[in-house]
Amino acid sequence: MSEHAFSAEERAAVYRAIAERRDMRHFSPGRVAPELLARLLEAAHQAPSVGLMQPWRFIRISRPALREAIHALVEEERQRTAEALGERGDEFMRLKVEGIRDCAELLVVALMDGREAHVFGRRTLPDMDVASLACAIQNLWLAARAEGLGMGWVSLFEPQALADLLGMPPGSKPLAVLCLGPVEAFYQAPMLVQQGWAEPRPLQALLYENYWGETQP
Repeated sequence: MSEHAFSAEERAAVYRAIAERRDMRHFSPGRVAPELLARLLEAAHQAPSVGLMQPWRFIRISRPALREAIHALVEEERQRTAEALGERGDEFMRLKVEGIRDCAELLVVALMDGREAHVFGRRTLPDMDVASLACAIQNLWLAARAEGLGMGWVSLFEPQALADLLGMPPGSKPLAVLCLGPVEAFYQAPMLVQQGWAEPRPLQALLYENYWGETQP
């Protein structure tokens, strides 16, 4: 055991937060205290980012009319997604895919404008800005779970339409609508598993050694 390791109880708490994190769609009435929201956003802000570019921008949606407009954009894309899914479209429409109207806090997370100026770590992998933002969202997700709050990542929207709605500058791009707030209970398994939409694959099926497709002897 490394001398830098956390205590057994602290390690267990970290692994528990990872294992019990869920993409939540069902929220209960209640609020998120301002000091708690600030703590969660600070956790997100502590995420690693390539070249320390910190590409994330958080927009807290506090106007009810704006929340409704975002919900409408998501509903439009939900319909388009159902059409694109073909024979699974009806099954998809029966899924609850967001909690925008019900959650205590609604956040939009976006990539900043002017990202082309950041070359460090992105010359051959420009999408590392997206990876960095995803790390910030994961930090927020795990911190929320540790605090007993649910969070759901909604990606069903047309990015430019949402950017226009929020007055975002050219070059910026929204990547997530985050629903955050109290929940009655956390799903025992991912909701898409519970609803029979998909089954997770075991790690061993996704783990190779040395070369693509080669598994451990």
